[in-house]
This record gives sequence, C-alpha cells and structure tokens, in this order.
Amino acid sequence: MKKLSYATLEKMGYEGYLLKDAPERVLQFGEGNFLRAFVECWIDKMNEKAGFNSKVVLCQPIAPGLADMINEQEGLYTLLLRGNENGKKVDDRRVISCVSRCLNPYKDYDAVLAYAESEDIRFVVCNTTEAGIQYDPSCQFADVPAASYPGKLTQWLYRRFQKFGQEKGKGIIILSCELIDNNGKELEKCVNQYADQWELGGEFKNWLKEECVFCSTLVDRIVPGYPRADAAAICEELGYEDNLLDVGEVFGLWVIEGPQWLKKELPFEEAGLPVIICDDHKPYKQRKVRILNGAHTSMVLGAYLAGQDIVRDCMKDEVINGFMNKTIYEEIIPTLTLPEEELKEFAASVTDRFNNPFVDHALLSISLNSTSKWKARVMPSLKGYVAKFGSLPKCITASFAFYIAFYHGQKLTDEGLVGSRKKNEYTIHDDRNILEFYASHKDDTAQELAHAVCTNKDFWGEDLSEIAGFEAAVADYLEQIEKEGTYEVMKRVLA
Repeated sequence: MKKLSYATLEKMGYEGYLLKDAPERVLQFGEGNFLRAFVECWIDKMNEKAGFNSKVVLCQPIAPGLADMINEQEGLYTLLLRGNENGKKVDDRRVISCVSRCLNPYKDYDAVLAYAESEDIRFVVCNTTEAGIQYDPSCQFADVPAASYPGKLTQWLYRRFQKFGQEKGKGIIILSCELIDNNGKELEKCVNQYADQWELGGEFKNWLKEECVFCSTLVDRIVPGYPRADAAAICEELGYEDNLLDVGEVFGLWVIEGPQWLKKELPFEEAGLPVIICDDHKPYKQRKVRILNGAHTSMVLGAYLAGQDIVRDCMKDEVINGFMNKTIYEEIIPTLTLPEEELKEFAASVTDRFNNPFVDHALLSISLNSTSKWKARVMPSLKGYVAKFGSLPKCITASFAFYIAFYHGQKLTDEGLVGSRKKNEYTIHDDRNILEFYASHKDDTAQELAHAVCTNKDFWGEDLSEIAGFEAAVADYLEQIEKEGTYEVMKRVLA
C-alpha cells in the first residue's frame, strides 16, 4: 500500500478538496493531534470555501515529535470527524492539505528564525499544553532555542522586528489555544518579561504593543487522536497508508477574543465555520465550563453509584438523562449571561456529544479530581441560582450529595481511596490531603459527614454551610442515598 502523498491521491483520482501550493501565512507551535483536528480543520475549510489560500508551517514544540513523519507525507493527513449531529450518526473523512511542512527547532533553529523574515507570514497559532505558557528566567536570548515556548516566540518575534520593525502591517496576530485562563494575555505577559530580561529595547516592546495582537481563545473539541486499534482497517478502506490519521468529534467551537477587523483577515464567518470573533471570550468559556463540564461533574458520580459505567449509556436511561437535563435547563442556564436561545442550542449539542457512538467515555475517568471540578464547574451555578431565586437548586444540591457519597470510601491505599458500589470496589483518585480527609470521616453519620465537607474551607474557599439550608439538604440526601441509592434520589428530584 502506497503512503499518502499528492502523487498517490492523484493516481487514485481523489475528488476531495486539495491545496497543493499557497503562501505560508500561518506558523503553528504544536503539531499534535488536537491542533491538527481543530485549527487545521478550520483553515483547510477556509481555504476551500472562502479563498483564504494559506498554508500552515508547523513547528515541533519539544524534541521528540512528528516533524519527520509530517514531512514524509508532504503535510497531508486524513481527519475523521465522528459522533452525533442533530441526533444522527456522523462519520466524515477529509484529507487535510493546508499544512506545507514541519520544522524541528532542535535540529535546525535557523530555519525557524528565518521564517520570521517571510513577507507572507501573518499568524501564529499555539497549543503547548497548560505548562507551555510559563516564564522561565533561566532562558537566555542566545539559547538555540530557548527552553520555554514564550522564550522561543520572543526570539522569533524579535527577528521579525529586526526585519520589518519600521513597516506598518507586518506585525503578527497570535492565537493562543492553551487551556489556561486568558491564555493570550498570559503569553503576552511572558513575552514582555523576556523583552525586559534580555534588554531588547523600548522600540521592540512598543512594536509588540502597536503591531502585534495577542488573542485569548476558547477551544472546544474532543480529540481522541490516532485510532490505533482501527488504523490498519481505516487505511485499507482509504486505499493508502496514513501514519498521521487523526480522529475528533463532530462538534467544534473556537471563540477568539480580538478586534472586529480580524473577521476580514480570518474569513471563518464567510466559510460558515463555528468560529466566533468577539470582544470578550469569557461568557463562552463560562457557558462551556458550566453546561458541558458542569453536566458531567453533576451527573457522573451519581450515575456511577447507580450502576452505569459509560456516559453514552447514561443518555439512554430516562431517569439519569432527565436528571442531567433538569440540571442544565432549569438550574444552570438561568444563571448564565448569554442569550437563552444560544445557551439552549449549546445544551442540545452537549446531549449529542454525550451520545457519541464512537467514544466509550468511562464515568470513572471523568471522576478524577472531582473535588476541584465540583468547585470550578458546579459551585458557581449553585451560588448563582441561590442569588437569583433565593432557594436551593434541587439537582445541584443532590449532585453535591452524590459527590460526597462517591468519596465515602473505607480504605486508603497508595493507589487512592477505595469505595464500594454494591459488590464492586472502585478507586477514588484526588489530591492526597482530600483522600485522607474522607478516610478520616469514613465512620461519620450523614449529618456529621455533610457538616465536615460543607465547612471545609480548604476544599471550597468558603464555608458552604453558610448557604441557607444547604448543609441540612445535603445531609437529607445522603440519608436517602444510604437507604435507597442515588437512582431513587434522582427519581425523587425529578418528581
């Protein structure tokens, strides 16, 4: 079987969209599965539908990477988008042709810096993981390359400044995709710290401020990545060998915080793509965290104790699905600021995503570190509901009791805290101090345990027993769970 290449596709009579030659206008730090299933997907479609006519140069962010493999396949790879859309099963395949090459800064950093002098380059995209955007004072300007990503970017931007610093319109638009708050602004802060540390001068800092735009963004797509178990069968069906196969869910959303003139330079809207350019990305992040992640966190622990193991199966259960929907539509959405129709549309997409027939999303994997997850994803909805309506949200309050019941383990081991579901044991994974807390309260009554958890300021940053009626309601739910189980509590809440 021949390896994927332009020549291979030409011989096969491939009828899909391909862009063989175009200006290299995008530099991307990161060549992994997520960016290739997300950013390259949108750029490839912009090329096809809106005449964006741009190639992406990838840059391998760490020493071990995919540069050689990407270059062997001329930047081509097959993207499979799988899942549910409007209740229907989808399995789309597309050859992505917007990538021109991949640079390895650990073998040829001069090539990376030389690209900064290109007349065509206009955009930098990055996703170097949550740990990538950090200021490391040990980095030096003369390093080849600097160890940190912000250090490399500063070196690259300074080379561009040296070449084009006196020309208008030659600055760079940076789109940061790391999963941290205000990712673009944090990256800009690091770059300015290096400019100061390396004494690169006031003119360079002014150029960064006046000619470059650091955009914070929200990215949303689940990307399982390379389909190892099915790769051989997929390649056989495609008719070529593709070592860069990539799999993502059908749903995708990119929210970019930046000036409105970006819409002309990045014609996502013209291409009909789910990319929003706005003045403030925070409401969209709040929507994702509170609805998508909050639905997971408020539902899965109770569902697991009720006997379920996979998210998709929960969606087929009338009671569990009903509990999740009531949580979203009646208790979370009323606390959010975006228009109600937008929120309901997003909530409907969540149901599709949880029903993905191609992904066995285990409840136990979602349960990891549920203490911090409940605080970040669910607690704001609890407080927002109480502030707005002056009463407790029943589903969210019950979900807190489900969380406590799930964490009510009996044996602490090196692996974690061991709990039991009927005759089965499961291991609870969280920070050690949290597990030790629950182990020390394993013999508490429902009232004692509810009080201990609600008043633990180390967990929540405040005393939740100060929310009127919350501790008593949680204790009551815990007693019901002990007698009848979480499933019956969900039924009662729905009734």
